[in-house]
Amino acid sequence: MPLLEATLLTKRFYIDHLQREIEVFSNLSFSLESGQFVLVGGANGAGKSSLLRCLYRTYVPTSGRALFNSALGVIDLANAADVDIALLRRQEMGFVTQFLRPRPRVSALELVAEPLVDGGMAWEQALEQARQMLYSFGLKEALWSAYPTTFSGGEQQKVNLSRALIAPRRLLLLDEPTASLDAATRNSLQNRLSELKAQGVAMIGVFHHPEDIQHLIDSEIRLTASQEEVGYVAD
Repeated sequence: MPLLEATLLTKRFYIDHLQREIEVFSNLSFSLESGQFVLVGGANGAGKSSLLRCLYRTYVPTSGRALFNSALGVIDLANAADVDIALLRRQEMGFVTQFLRPRPRVSALELVAEPLVDGGMAWEQALEQARQMLYSFGLKEALWSAYPTTFSGGEQQKVNLSRALIAPRRLLLLDEPTASLDAATRNSLQNRLSELKAQGVAMIGVFHHPEDIQHLIDSEIRLTASQEEVGYVAD
Protein backbone atom coordinates (compact mmCIF):
# COMPACT_ATOMS: atom_id res chain seq x y z
CA MET A 1 0.00 0.00 0.00
CA PRO A 2 1.11 3.66 -0.28
CA LEU A 3 2.86 5.32 2.64
CA LEU A 4 -0.29 7.37 3.22
CA GLU A 5 -3.79 6.81 1.86
CA ALA A 6 -6.61 9.21 2.75
CA THR A 7 -10.19 8.23 1.99
CA LEU A 8 -13.22 10.54 2.24
CA LEU A 9 -11.43 12.73 4.77
CA THR A 10 -13.70 15.49 6.08
CA LYS A 11 -13.20 18.30 8.58
CA ARG A 12 -15.88 20.54 10.06
CA PHE A 13 -15.56 23.06 12.87
CA TYR A 14 -18.36 23.61 15.33
CA ILE A 15 -18.83 27.32 16.12
CA ASP A 16 -20.30 27.29 19.61
CA HIS A 17 -21.68 30.82 19.82
CA LEU A 18 -23.30 30.44 16.39
CA GLN A 19 -24.48 26.90 17.14
CA ARG A 20 -23.53 25.64 13.70
CA GLU A 21 -20.87 23.67 11.90
CA ILE A 22 -18.65 25.09 9.15
CA GLU A 23 -17.30 22.63 6.60
CA VAL A 24 -13.61 23.14 5.76
CA PHE A 25 -13.11 20.27 3.32
CA SER A 26 -15.20 17.22 2.52
CA ASN A 27 -14.68 13.68 1.20
CA LEU A 28 -11.04 14.29 0.29
CA SER A 29 -9.20 11.22 -1.05
CA PHE A 30 -5.57 10.96 -2.13
CA SER A 31 -2.49 8.75 -1.72
CA LEU A 32 1.18 9.44 -1.14
CA GLU A 33 4.16 7.23 -1.90
CA SER A 34 7.61 7.32 -0.30
CA GLY A 35 9.74 10.00 -1.95
CA GLN A 36 6.71 11.79 -3.37
CA PHE A 37 6.01 15.51 -2.92
CA VAL A 38 2.39 16.70 -2.96
CA LEU A 39 1.59 20.40 -3.00
CA VAL A 40 -1.63 21.56 -1.32
CA GLY A 41 -3.06 24.58 -3.11
CA GLY A 42 -6.12 26.79 -2.88
CA ALA A 43 -7.28 30.22 -1.80
CA ASN A 44 -7.07 31.56 1.73
CA GLY A 45 -9.61 29.79 3.90
CA ALA A 46 -9.75 26.68 1.72
CA GLY A 47 -8.45 24.48 4.54
CA LYS A 48 -4.85 23.87 3.45
CA SER A 49 -3.33 24.19 6.91
CA SER A 50 -6.31 22.39 8.45
CA LEU A 51 -5.63 19.39 6.23
CA LEU A 52 -2.02 19.18 7.42
CA ARG A 53 -3.10 19.52 11.03
CA CYS A 54 -5.65 16.73 10.59
CA LEU A 55 -2.91 14.45 9.27
CA TYR A 56 -0.61 15.39 12.15
CA ARG A 57 -3.62 15.09 14.46
CA THR A 58 -3.41 18.56 15.93
CA TYR A 59 -7.01 18.55 14.69
CA VAL A 60 -9.22 15.48 14.77
CA PRO A 61 -10.92 14.84 11.40
CA THR A 62 -14.71 14.76 11.48
CA SER A 63 -14.87 11.61 9.36
CA GLY A 64 -12.89 9.52 6.90
CA ARG A 65 -9.60 7.65 7.15
CA ALA A 66 -5.91 8.43 6.73
CA LEU A 67 -4.01 5.15 6.72
CA PHE A 68 -0.30 5.56 7.44
CA ASN A 69 1.93 2.60 6.63
CA SER A 70 4.21 3.00 9.63
CA ALA A 71 7.11 0.83 10.76
CA LEU A 72 4.75 -0.44 13.48
CA GLY A 73 2.03 -1.40 11.00
CA VAL A 74 -0.86 0.45 9.38
CA ILE A 75 -2.25 3.22 11.62
CA ASP A 76 -5.32 5.32 10.87
CA LEU A 77 -4.21 8.87 11.67
CA ALA A 78 -7.83 10.00 11.76
CA ASN A 79 -8.84 7.61 14.53
CA ALA A 80 -5.70 6.37 16.29
CA ALA A 81 -5.16 6.75 20.03
CA ASP A 82 -3.18 9.78 21.18
CA VAL A 83 -0.37 7.56 22.47
CA ASP A 84 0.12 6.08 18.99
CA ILE A 85 0.12 9.54 17.39
CA ALA A 86 2.72 10.74 19.92
CA LEU A 87 4.98 7.80 19.03
CA LEU A 88 4.66 8.51 15.30
CA ARG A 89 5.56 12.15 15.89
CA ARG A 90 8.73 11.14 17.72
CA GLN A 91 9.82 8.57 15.17
CA GLU A 92 8.19 8.90 11.73
CA MET A 93 6.26 12.13 11.19
CA GLY A 94 7.47 15.72 11.19
CA PHE A 95 5.58 19.02 11.04
CA VAL A 96 7.24 22.21 9.81
CA THR A 97 5.46 25.53 10.34
CA GLN A 98 6.38 29.19 9.86
CA PHE A 99 6.36 29.73 13.64
CA LEU A 100 8.88 28.82 16.33
CA ARG A 101 7.77 28.71 19.95
CA PRO A 102 11.12 28.21 21.69
CA ARG A 103 11.42 27.42 25.37
CA PRO A 104 13.01 30.20 27.42
CA ARG A 105 16.72 29.96 28.28
CA VAL A 106 17.46 27.20 25.76
CA SER A 107 20.05 28.01 23.11
CA ALA A 108 19.48 27.67 19.38
CA LEU A 109 22.10 24.92 19.21
CA GLU A 110 20.46 22.91 21.99
CA LEU A 111 16.99 23.26 20.45
CA VAL A 112 18.21 21.91 17.12
CA ALA A 113 20.14 19.03 18.71
CA GLU A 114 17.25 17.85 20.91
CA PRO A 115 15.38 15.73 18.30
CA LEU A 116 18.55 13.73 17.64
CA VAL A 117 19.19 13.21 21.35
CA ASP A 118 15.56 12.13 21.84
CA GLY A 119 16.20 9.56 19.10
CA GLY A 120 19.13 8.09 21.02
CA MET A 121 22.12 9.97 19.58
CA ALA A 122 24.99 10.99 21.87
CA TRP A 123 24.84 14.65 22.91
CA GLU A 124 28.17 15.73 21.38
CA GLN A 125 27.38 14.06 18.06
CA ALA A 126 23.94 15.70 18.04
CA LEU A 127 25.49 19.10 18.72
CA GLU A 128 27.89 18.68 15.81
CA GLN A 129 25.07 17.85 13.42
CA ALA A 130 23.09 20.79 14.81
CA ARG A 131 26.01 23.12 14.03
CA GLN A 132 26.08 21.85 10.45
CA MET A 133 22.34 22.34 10.07
CA LEU A 134 22.35 25.88 11.46
CA TYR A 135 25.27 26.74 9.20
CA SER A 136 23.44 25.38 6.16
CA PHE A 137 20.44 27.62 6.92
CA GLY A 138 22.63 30.68 7.32
CA LEU A 139 22.21 31.45 11.02
CA LYS A 140 25.24 33.43 12.20
CA GLU A 141 27.55 31.38 14.40
CA ALA A 142 27.53 34.14 17.02
CA LEU A 143 23.84 33.37 17.61
CA TRP A 144 24.13 29.61 18.05
CA SER A 145 24.53 29.87 21.83
CA ALA A 146 21.93 32.63 22.17
CA TYR A 147 18.27 32.18 23.06
CA PRO A 148 15.92 32.22 20.02
CA THR A 149 13.32 34.10 22.08
CA THR A 150 15.46 37.19 21.37
CA PHE A 151 15.76 36.56 17.59
CA SER A 152 13.99 38.24 14.70
CA GLY A 153 11.24 36.32 12.90
CA GLY A 154 13.55 35.31 10.07
CA GLU A 155 16.27 34.11 12.46
CA GLN A 156 13.74 32.15 14.49
CA GLN A 157 12.54 30.44 11.32
CA LYS A 158 16.09 29.32 10.50
CA VAL A 159 16.22 27.64 13.92
CA ASN A 160 12.73 26.23 13.39
CA LEU A 161 13.67 24.67 10.05
CA SER A 162 16.94 23.30 11.41
CA ARG A 163 15.16 21.63 14.32
CA ALA A 164 12.30 20.28 12.19
CA LEU A 165 14.50 18.86 9.43
CA ILE A 166 17.49 17.49 11.32
CA ALA A 167 16.00 14.16 12.45
CA PRO A 168 15.06 11.45 9.95
CA ARG A 169 11.32 11.20 9.25
CA ARG A 170 9.31 9.18 6.75
CA LEU A 171 6.60 11.83 6.33
CA LEU A 172 7.01 15.60 6.48
CA LEU A 173 4.10 18.05 6.64
CA LEU A 174 5.20 21.55 5.61
CA ASP A 175 2.91 24.47 6.46
CA GLU A 176 4.14 27.70 4.80
CA PRO A 177 7.78 27.15 5.89
CA THR A 178 9.14 29.91 3.60
CA ALA A 179 6.80 32.73 4.64
CA SER A 180 9.41 34.77 6.58
CA LEU A 181 12.57 33.66 4.77
CA ASP A 182 14.89 35.60 2.51
CA ALA A 183 15.86 34.22 -0.91
CA ALA A 184 19.13 32.67 0.29
CA THR A 185 17.43 30.75 3.10
CA ARG A 186 14.63 29.62 0.79
CA ASN A 187 17.34 28.21 -1.47
CA SER A 188 18.88 26.35 1.50
CA LEU A 189 15.48 24.90 2.33
CA GLN A 190 14.99 23.84 -1.27
CA ASN A 191 18.34 22.01 -1.19
CA ARG A 192 17.47 20.25 2.06
CA LEU A 193 14.06 19.14 0.78
CA SER A 194 15.71 17.83 -2.39
CA GLU A 195 18.07 15.74 -0.24
CA LEU A 196 15.21 14.37 1.83
CA LYS A 197 13.12 13.55 -1.24
CA ALA A 198 16.07 11.64 -2.72
CA GLN A 199 16.28 9.69 0.54
CA GLY A 200 12.65 8.60 0.16
CA VAL A 201 10.97 11.05 2.53
CA ALA A 202 7.37 11.77 1.53
CA MET A 203 6.19 15.36 1.83
CA ILE A 204 2.91 17.26 1.76
CA GLY A 205 3.34 21.02 1.68
CA VAL A 206 1.63 24.39 1.62
CA PHE A 207 4.01 27.00 0.19
CA HIS A 208 3.89 30.78 -0.02
CA HIS A 209 6.44 30.58 -2.84
CA PRO A 210 5.58 27.33 -4.70
CA GLU A 211 7.92 28.31 -7.52
CA ASP A 212 10.83 27.61 -5.16
CA ILE A 213 10.00 23.91 -5.02
CA GLN A 214 8.33 23.47 -8.42
CA HIS A 215 10.88 20.88 -9.52
CA LEU A 216 10.08 18.73 -6.45
CA ILE A 217 6.30 18.58 -6.95
CA ASP A 218 4.84 15.29 -8.16
CA SER A 219 1.16 16.16 -7.81
CA GLU A 220 -1.19 18.74 -6.31
CA ILE A 221 -4.26 18.68 -4.10
CA ARG A 222 -6.42 21.70 -4.91
CA LEU A 223 -8.87 22.79 -2.22
CA THR A 224 -11.85 25.09 -2.72
CA ALA A 225 -12.85 27.62 -0.07
CA SER A 226 -16.48 26.63 0.32
CA GLN A 227 -16.85 26.87 4.14
CA GLU A 228 -20.39 25.61 3.81
CA GLU A 229 -22.73 25.70 6.78
CA VAL A 230 -23.69 22.09 7.29
CA GLY A 231 -25.70 21.96 10.46
CA TYR A 232 -27.54 23.82 13.18
CA VAL A 233 -28.27 23.06 16.79
CA ALA A 234 -31.60 24.16 18.26
CA ASP A 235 -31.59 26.46 21.29
